[in-house]
Amino acid sequence: MTATDDAPGESPELDAALAETVRRTGASIGALYLLTPDEQMLCIDALCGVPADFALPWARVPLTSPAPVAHAVQEDRLIWVGDQEELARQYPRTALALPYPLAMAAAPVNGVRRWGALLLMWPATRPPYMTARERGNIASSCRRLARLLEEALEGGRAPLCDGGPRVVPVIDERRSVSPAMAAADFAERLPGGSCALDLEGRFTYLTSGAADLLGLGAEQLLGTLPWQSLRWLDDPTYEDRYRAAVVSREPVSFTACRPPGQWLDFHLYPDASGISVRIVHSGTAQPPVPARPRRSTRNVTPARAGRLYQLTHLAAALTEVVGVQDVIDLAADQIMPAFDAQGLVLSSVDAGRLRIMGHRGYGARSVERLDGLPLDTTFTPAGRALASGIPAFFRNAEEMRRIYPGAPQVSGKQAWAFLPLIISGRPVGICVLSYDQPHEFPAEERAVMTSLAGLVAQALDRAHLYDTKHALAHGLQQALLPRALPQFGGLRVAARYLPATRGMDIGGDFYDLIRLADGAAAAVIGDVQGHNVAAAALMGQVRTAVHAHATAGSTPDQVLSRTNRLLTDLGSDLFTSCLYAHVDVARGRVGLAGAGHPPPVLRLPDGSARAVPLRPGPLLGIDPVADFPVTDLALVPGATLVFYTDGLVETPGTDLEDSITALARHLADAEDGDLDRLVDVLLSRTSTTAQRTDDIALLLLHRDR
Repeated sequence: MTATDDAPGESPELDAALAETVRRTGASIGALYLLTPDEQMLCIDALCGVPADFALPWARVPLTSPAPVAHAVQEDRLIWVGDQEELARQYPRTALALPYPLAMAAAPVNGVRRWGALLLMWPATRPPYMTARERGNIASSCRRLARLLEEALEGGRAPLCDGGPRVVPVIDERRSVSPAMAAADFAERLPGGSCALDLEGRFTYLTSGAADLLGLGAEQLLGTLPWQSLRWLDDPTYEDRYRAAVVSREPVSFTACRPPGQWLDFHLYPDASGISVRIVHSGTAQPPVPARPRRSTRNVTPARAGRLYQLTHLAAALTEVVGVQDVIDLAADQIMPAFDAQGLVLSSVDAGRLRIMGHRGYGARSVERLDGLPLDTTFTPAGRALASGIPAFFRNAEEMRRIYPGAPQVSGKQAWAFLPLIISGRPVGICVLSYDQPHEFPAEERAVMTSLAGLVAQALDRAHLYDTKHALAHGLQQALLPRALPQFGGLRVAARYLPATRGMDIGGDFYDLIRLADGAAAAVIGDVQGHNVAAAALMGQVRTAVHAHATAGSTPDQVLSRTNRLLTDLGSDLFTSCLYAHVDVARGRVGLAGAGHPPPVLRLPDGSARAVPLRPGPLLGIDPVADFPVTDLALVPGATLVFYTDGLVETPGTDLEDSITALARHLADAEDGDLDRLVDVLLSRTSTTAQRTDDIALLLLHRDR
């Protein structure tokens, strides 16, 4: 960000004011956010107390974002967050980016115009409240920053939100300077090893003992990052411990193994200038640390990187779900294990009530009691969580019983997380994770759960829309397919429709068997491209047109020609294939006309089977004057004619003719006494698998002997 024309990136007065504010308030970290010219975004102009790359996750904050600095500007007031639990509850996204014990204040920086916000952070050791005097000091500092910004603007040095933040050093005036040699001698006399890191994480000093324990000389380590120069420390967990010390300003400890089997304990002691590190063999008595009236950073789970990986993995999985059942299965199979939960209830908002869509780990009686609760229920925390949009966590049954005395008896669970599912302020449901034993909910876990609930809400809303659309199309498709096939003397028939696998289980495949005026039968099968409402609707139009022209006495070629002209006039961009057969049962003759459809397969009484040689015309709806040649075929007593759609035979990487030949071979090997059983055999022995990418229609005609 440029503050002056002649000295890009520098603003001494503003930087000095920010550093003085951080020092005077006792904060460990400070950041000055400025509004972009369009006032849609807040970006960090100056930063002190941490390296610039630490601030990357929160360097730019949309003004509409649920974040403390955004709310401070929007509401024109100081936002105070006393601890990490409050941060996780009120601002889960911010807590995910800052999963460390800390306190935080965000205050608007306003003068003659809105400039932005000041963000201050303190170690978790400070009191969880803010005094009136502290609030006054912060407000005074914000006014001073606003005046400096306005003076810069008047001098033609308006700050611009481009580039990264300036890092402002904070000098602790309480520190005294000791002779270098005395300090080095002191450190060398201590047992184990000692070293120092700057706020960037680089080695600035090592004793000989530290070099021996780390396995490299000081000349190889100075100026390097531990996780880069020491491969056995190249683990996100160890880097996260260092970040925790820098942000929280609290002592942090961890244990690491230096190959082949030497375990070392690292004790980190941070302040505003860097980190002092003590290294000892694992099991050595830990050096004393200052008393801490509040939580230690050790309470932060060392598996933060794993939690973030879990969140990323689950977020990716949620983008792939299609229907509501997919969301339920994912929650049960992946979200429950990710948080070691033993119970799950996923409910949706329906007509003012919470309807349970899926559950795990609950008995039938418990589900019956919890299903259908009103949205404003006071029987469980679900009502309050939905109304406020704030998750509710209960570590044990006693906590639950104090507010909701009847809830623990219903399920027998001992800990609960009630996660409201909210989209744009609209509740869509609630996800309840429960535990068979009391369970602590660390602040980081609460933040991850809350963020995940937002992803589940989005996935559930999409799934509801998909299921609604699917139900419409599937109902349309089923209504347009014949409920029962007419019976003909001397002719046995069977038919089957199979949808594609979940996610695409509607389509345009259809079949029909029509009784004609002369006692003959018209058999038709077709395939409209696509698996959606449009495909199902066009399928209905094609089937209706074929039925109308067939019963009017048209020949096979006329039926397809007239249907083709109709589709051409409709101007649909979906391709449609069709095979039409006029079956004269008494004479045993079949007239076939095709429009880009696979040929039928004929099985003769001797058991042999082959594809019928057919000269098909083009797909319907392309050429309004296309011709559809008619092929004449004998259907002798004992013969079976099989009509099918390409979903039965098409396999990626396999020639279609080879697949049709394989279908004929399967037909020849099967018994044809029971046509329904023969349909099952053809479906099971073809190359289709449980994961079908296309729907299948089958229509079988068998002339009795």
